[in-house]
Amino acid sequence: MNADFPLLIKTLLTAPLQAVPDQQIISDGLGHFTYRDFSGRLHRLAGALSDAGVGRGTVVGVMDWDTHRYLECFFAVPMMGAVLHTINIRLSPAQIAYTIDHAEDDIILVHADFLPLLEDAMSMVKRPVRLFVMRDAPAGEAPQSTLVIEGMLEAMMTAAPSSFVFPDFDENLRATCFYTTGTTGDPKGVAYSHRQLVLHTMGILSTFGPMAAGNRFHTHDVYMPITPMFHVHGWGFPYAATMLGLRQIYPGRYQPDNLVRLIDRHGVTFSHCVPTILHMLLTCDAAAEVTFDRWKVVIGGSALPRGLAEAALARGINVFSAYGLSETCPLLTTVHLDPADESDVAARLKTGRPAAMVELRVVDAEMRDVSRDGVSTGEIVARAPWLNDAYLKDENATAALWRGGYLHTGDVGRIEVDGSLMITDRLKDVIKSGGEWISSLTLESVASAVTGVAEVAAIGIPDSKWGERPLLLVVPEEGAAPDTLPADIAAALEAEIAAGALSKWALPERIDIVADLARTSVGKIDKKRLRAMVTPG
Repeated sequence: MNADFPLLIKTLLTAPLQAVPDQQIISDGLGHFTYRDFSGRLHRLAGALSDAGVGRGTVVGVMDWDTHRYLECFFAVPMMGAVLHTINIRLSPAQIAYTIDHAEDDIILVHADFLPLLEDAMSMVKRPVRLFVMRDAPAGEAPQSTLVIEGMLEAMMTAAPSSFVFPDFDENLRATCFYTTGTTGDPKGVAYSHRQLVLHTMGILSTFGPMAAGNRFHTHDVYMPITPMFHVHGWGFPYAATMLGLRQIYPGRYQPDNLVRLIDRHGVTFSHCVPTILHMLLTCDAAAEVTFDRWKVVIGGSALPRGLAEAALARGINVFSAYGLSETCPLLTTVHLDPADESDVAARLKTGRPAAMVELRVVDAEMRDVSRDGVSTGEIVARAPWLNDAYLKDENATAALWRGGYLHTGDVGRIEVDGSLMITDRLKDVIKSGGEWISSLTLESVASAVTGVAEVAAIGIPDSKWGERPLLLVVPEEGAAPDTLPADIAAALEAEIAAGALSKWALPERIDIVADLARTSVGKIDKKRLRAMVTPG
């Protein structure tokens, strides 16, 4: 029927190509492209891939920096009916090999910079995979590699027809997959359909667009992602920014000084990143030379520490929290600021209100809702039309993820009286001491606001009497006096205890100064590794 209109990724391009075809997508050091140019390149990319044998159901892996090429793959590959596997370039070669085999990659598009990494991985890959190379300078000799390279992608695109017919098909067809390493064992495969990605895009726009305060996401924004595009589709914002027809900046490699200069040069107004990246940007040399008073930054991946929020606000950055998981595409909640009091730092630290179309609950072990009183805590569970419905080839993990008919986040939190969610810990990170739960996130937030603290992690360490006791691991700022920091942090915690905001039982007996904190492949603090590295004292 003519009235049938499947929710396919190609529909996200309709509005910008009609309304703002001359708007620009800028790929740092690689060129400027209008949306009209972008559309033409999608046709040529699809033609080149089709000539190479890509069709419906083909799995195409991508290993690239955050460039216009990656954005083109976000669209062209699934628009052909193929599956885009965004390969995590920060995994070990063995993990990369596992994901290539598990996702059943048929073709990999790899930037020349990652050929050495892929050489190591391919020695462990069991399935036949064809390789095509991308590079920043298309001319010249083919890169040297022990791998068989079947073609150079840009040359293939140049030779491809200028028009490709992107077909209609079932909106439930798988569009993307990637792997999450946040749990023990092998990486878990997460997949999303066209329908889920389109609805997630609409969820972003219908949540961030109508906000009354200055942190909304709208058509006059200049967008630059500072989240790797292999990680949950760059949190979904590249799809949303393209649907809005925004001016977009793709930074390539994540070099703090260059990121700051790009923000300044192009007037970037909207970005998203994990706390670690924002801290790096604020402390790099270039940050002293620019102003950030037009820049809105969504913080996710980890809790936004109070100290970092205060430092960002002092530089004019409109910083605020959002929340989600790899398994939730990722948006679940975000902060809605009161326009009358945008200076409220505490409001920016909250996990926020549920996004449009998200049903959020906080439950006990029997799946009963806890009181929405700002005090009672439980596990956060959710339903929404874009959540990962099954881990690839892992029925047991899927059953655990969806037990009781809701997706289990593994996060502990509470619902405030105003309906906002506040995460207090990960189930696996919560510190249980003498039968009492101690929030590692609260300890971290208080300590992060102490002068001289660059970063902090709170973990539980074994204790023969109490089961566990909290330990703070603190990275000092450059030039700070590490000898006095533990006492300063203890004093800040004791002030919170005196004010009734923190239990006396939460005060750690041990605060260690460290050079750095172990991290996961996407930049989160890796508390599992930290616990393994720390010896009880």
